[in-house]
This record gives sequence, structure tokens and C-alpha cells, in this order.
Amino acid sequence: MPGDTGDLFAPRADPEAQRRLTPLAERMRPRELGEVAGQAHLLAPGAPLRVLLDAGELPSLILWGPPGCGKRRTVLFIDEIHRFNRAQQDALLPHAEQGTVTLIGATTENPSFEVNAPLLSRCRVLTLHPLAEEDLTALLDRALADEDRGLGRSGVAVEAEALRAVAGACDGDARRALGVLEDAVALHSSRGVEGAVGPEAIREAAGRRILVHDRDREAHYNVVSALIKSLRASDPDAALYWMTRMLEAGEDPLFVARRLVIFASEDVGNADPSALGLATSAYLAVERIGLPEGRIPLAQTTAYLACAAKSNAAYAALGRAAEAVERHGTLPVPMHLRNAPTGLMKGLGYGRGYRYAHDEADGFVAAPNLPDALGEPEFYRPKEVGAEREIGERLAAWRERRRREREASEN
Repeated sequence: MPGDTGDLFAPRADPEAQRRLTPLAERMRPRELGEVAGQAHLLAPGAPLRVLLDAGELPSLILWGPPGCGKRRTVLFIDEIHRFNRAQQDALLPHAEQGTVTLIGATTENPSFEVNAPLLSRCRVLTLHPLAEEDLTALLDRALADEDRGLGRSGVAVEAEALRAVAGACDGDARRALGVLEDAVALHSSRGVEGAVGPEAIREAAGRRILVHDRDREAHYNVVSALIKSLRASDPDAALYWMTRMLEAGEDPLFVARRLVIFASEDVGNADPSALGLATSAYLAVERIGLPEGRIPLAQTTAYLACAAKSNAAYAALGRAAEAVERHGTLPVPMHLRNAPTGLMKGLGYGRGYRYAHDEADGFVAAPNLPDALGEPEFYRPKEVGAEREIGERLAAWRERRRREREASEN
């Protein structure tokens, strides 16, 4: 080919051809501070980063925010700094500490997890927000008007409602918004359609909304946390929303089912003992039928758990029992509770005095079942809610009988 240099990445000789081939989002990168869209909490007069920039006292920074929100490039700029391993991050330490470089790191991941502590302590972390719809709309207007870098030469107008549709469909991501706008204008021009680009062309260019979610990073844990806390707050509408968000974003349905099983025992517990059975059945159903039908038992279980009576008494009792084990160690088992399979063990007193509860008139034995060193602990404290109210009443009567029997044996 004429003019072929053999370099796949060399810029084209024709600047206009090169401009057309460069994505709009790349062409519209800010050239100065005034072109940065959004982030007023950092860049408005009097805001932290603006004060530092105006004073010429820029420290090392970690800019943390979602994709497409406009993380700046200056000094020693390392984009996606979370991709550096620990050793590589350590290599930056002396240079950042001595002021040889001003480090600007940008990341879409939580720095608490992805940037090592020594480097993090030498940087200020500034959190960037997804761009608001008004910020995106202003950015899109600028791209439509710019004849040098934007779409100003296309001669295509875009309806205000269509611009709002772009801004609303892109989850605060400027790069994606500019890409959708560019595709919509290209589709409109290629078809020779009269008039301005409308919302339908935008929807066609945007395609299916891509949800921000991952299976092992912060977005994953944030949505899971929202699901569990909505269930705990007895809000079925919110719980169903977060559960659906996870599934629509590609989350493993068995992960969702496992979380529901845990919740049924940890947060509903004996206030509604059937909840654990329902959650376990939902897990088995999802395991056997998969998606998309597996969403139905998950939705049923999510709604049920959100509306169920709640008690974490059994889970809290587990923690109290664990504390007692940690404090007292392996206390000997009381003799009457020990098994006595041999004559020697019987002779030593193993099992002596044991009373078989089913032989008692009311099926209850008031004899103590814990080592004496523990006294009379109450690990399990039923709540006055749901089925656990009745459990609590029975347990209170049994504990009182045990207390009286213990007092009688001591006297």
C-alpha cells in the first residue's frame, strides 16, 4: 500500500482520516482544568484539589473513582495503579517520599484493598464521583459543538431528550456516553434520516445497559451488603431490587442462594424456623434448574425472608458459647453425661445418675448439663418475636426448674 511504513500503530498521514478513526471519547479528553466535567467537590473554588492546584502545592495523590469519570493525567501518572503488584508499588516509595516525583495514581478499585499500606500512607486519596446527568449532558453538548475534536462538522443535530437519554443510560461514565453519542450520529448519518437524532436512535446505539458489577471486588461486596441489609430491614422491595441487580449483572445464582441460606439462619433464626428450610430448598432448586427459571425460587425466598419475623438470638448464642470455650478451655464433661461402654468405666462413675428424658413425665430433666465452672450461663436469649416468643417462654420455665434443682442439691 502506498505510504505503508510497516508500523501498525503509526498515525495516518492524513490528519482528517486519523481524526475520524480516533474515538470521540479520546478526542474530547480535557486539555485544561476548565474542561473537566463534574467533580465540583474537588475542583470548584475553595474545594480541596483546587486549593492545592492554585497554591502550586500538589502532593502525591490517589484518584479513586468509577470508569469514565475523568481521572487527571499529570506529573508521574500511573493509570490503573491497582494493577501494579506489591513489589512494583514498593519501588515507588522512596521517590514519592523524597519528592523526586509527584505521584498521581488513578484506580477504579478501592485503594484500601489494592494499594499497599506504605504507599497509601504517602498519598492523599481523593474520591471521584460518577458524573451527574447534567455534567454528562454539558459534555455531550460540547462534543456536538466542537468542530475540531467533536462532531460539529457532521451537521447532525440531537434532540435534548435524546441527550438526556444518553446521560441516563451510561451510569455516570463519560467515555461510554461519548461513544453512544458517536454511534448514534453515525447511524443517523449513514441512513440519511431527516431531522435530529431522537431517543430511539440513542437506544439502538446504547444497546443493553451494562451493569457495573464484579465477582471479587468492591462493587460485588457493596451490592451483596445492600441485599443483606435490605432483608434485615424487612424491605422486600429493596431486597428484590438488589437481588435482581446481582443476577442481571451476571452474578452466580448459587452465590445469591448461599447468602439467603445464611441469612435465614443468622437473621431470621427461630423466630421463623421454616425460613431455613425454604432457603435451602431454593438453593437446591437453583442448583438443579439453573437460570433463567432459578430466579423464581430466589425471588420467592427473598420476599419471604424480608417479610419474616427476625431474630439473631441463636447466632448471638453461638458467639457467647465460643467466648466461654475460649475463656475456660476444655473443661471436663460432667460424669453423668459421659458414655460408659465398659465395666471399668461404669465402675469409675461414668454415666452414674443420668436420667433419660423420655422416661420423665413431662419429658424434661432438670439436672445441670454443663461443667460446674461455667455456673448457669444463658448463651441463648430468645427474642419476643414470632415463634421464638413461645420458645422463650418454655426455656424460661426450664431454666427456673434447673436453678431450683441446683440450689436443692447444694443444700
